Amino acid sequence: MPRRFVDLSVPLEMGIASDPPMALPKIEYFTHDQTADQILSFFPGLSRDDLPGGEGWAVEQLQISTHNGTHVDAPYHYHSTMSGGQKSFTIDEVPLEWCYGPGVKLDFRAKPDGHVISAAEIEEELDRIGHDLQPLDVILVNTSAGMHYGKDDFLMKGCGMGREATNYLTGKGVRMCGTDAWSWDAPFALTARKYAETKDPSIIWEGHRAGMDQGYCQIEKLSNLEGLPSTGFMVSAFPFKIKGASGGFTRAVAIFEE
Repeated sequence: MPRRFVDLSVPLEMGIASDPPMALPKIEYFTHDQTADQILSFFPGLSRDDLPGGEGWAVEQLQISTHNGTHVDAPYHYHSTMSGGQKSFTIDEVPLEWCYGPGVKLDFRAKPDGHVISAAEIEEELDRIGHDLQPLDVILVNTSAGMHYGKDDFLMKGCGMGREATNYLTGKGVRMCGTDAWSWDAPFALTARKYAETKDPSIIWEGHRAGMDQGYCQIEKLSNLEGLPSTGFMVSAFPFKIKGASGGFTRAVAIFEE
């Protein structure tokens, strides 16, 4: 049976508003005409004229965070403990069965920026699309942020998932979810305005902190969610295996059997 693949990942690149200034990635590109000496150093007596076109190799040096680009957050990112006191999984400890499963897209693009999604709103959306959540469904949250990736207002766009909503999902057996926004939570700057009014620290990073109640993973900075149906596809989001890390890069993909 033929398969169709939809790339749900953003490219890692510089010069765009993908992250806060303190966390932007840096990429140094070395082209073929700059690296011939690197090859020559391995082979005494070899000259540049011996290389095809006098060229070396293309290679890049990266200075990045494990949370740049499309990536998977491990429970360890949210807190040192998960699931009521268990040591949190680092990214190399995340069960592989969490990383591949039936995709379910929840469309919250109409929700205002900074809005915090509730469990009731998830139930309403599930009723709308006619889906009963199953254990290990992969939940993809389509917000208004997806169409703003790389633009100056990206970090201010999209709704967020609250602790109640996240616990609703994990209570149904969901262990991997994702968003096209910068964060699973509402934009920090907008949450900061609410905190200034309420002085309630429980609203800060509340969706992430739900991992303290039940360990789970999330994918951040997804793309192309607006082109997906609500169901009927698989999601692959295996993270790069970094020892003891809080996150890992992923090439998230939606897979359709046709």
